[in-house]
Amino acid sequence: MGFKLETVIPWGRSLDEYVRMFDLQPDELRLTLLDCAGGPASFNAEMTRQGYNVMSCDPIYQFSATDIKRRIQEVYPRVIDGVKANRDNYVWQTIGTPEELGEIRLSAMEEFIDDLSMGIEQGRYINAELPSLPFTTRQFSLAVCSHFLFSYSDLLSQGFHLLSIQELCRVANEVRIFPLVDISGDVSPHVSPVIRELNAQGYNLEIKQVAYEFQRGGNQMLQIRKF
Repeated sequence: MGFKLETVIPWGRSLDEYVRMFDLQPDELRLTLLDCAGGPASFNAEMTRQGYNVMSCDPIYQFSATDIKRRIQEVYPRVIDGVKANRDNYVWQTIGTPEELGEIRLSAMEEFIDDLSMGIEQGRYINAELPSLPFTTRQFSLAVCSHFLFSYSDLLSQGFHLLSIQELCRVANEVRIFPLVDISGDVSPHVSPVIRELNAQGYNLEIKQVAYEFQRGGNQMLQIRKF
């Protein structure tokens, strides 16, 4: 059937959020980075503007900026209404209200929209998806994946997670995944078995607490290396 834009809920995050979600240190921003399942985040646009080297991949990049913007406008009210209805599931500190959340997300997504066409021309936005990526082995120093793996544990199997992490570790020296809770706020049932299996295969894994928590309980990332 193919990937359809009407099945996507575009929701983008900023460079500042990426830094806190993935505990990115100043020297790590200078690495060759992959943002996998990046969606409409402004991470790539902001990093590029500051002279850093980032490539993003997501199947949403097959669509035009106009079509993605229209889809954002379609789902935005529904997402904010959902946040308001479940506001106890979130930590309202750095972000104070659902309205402020909406402003922050829209700002990030607008920056992405403005950057998309140029980024595609420059090869910074690639239409690709897990568990098979069109990159060479160890092409990147660090790959990050936000709000995809483990977030949709009801839709993506344990096997899919294993294949996806193995693929990320093929194309990058280090992989960081955030958060480890699913969209309901529970720790993903895939986390423990995936860690056990990857440990048995010789991967080095560490769960690290980070200085970011908006979804309640979502303040840990999984850091993975394969030596």
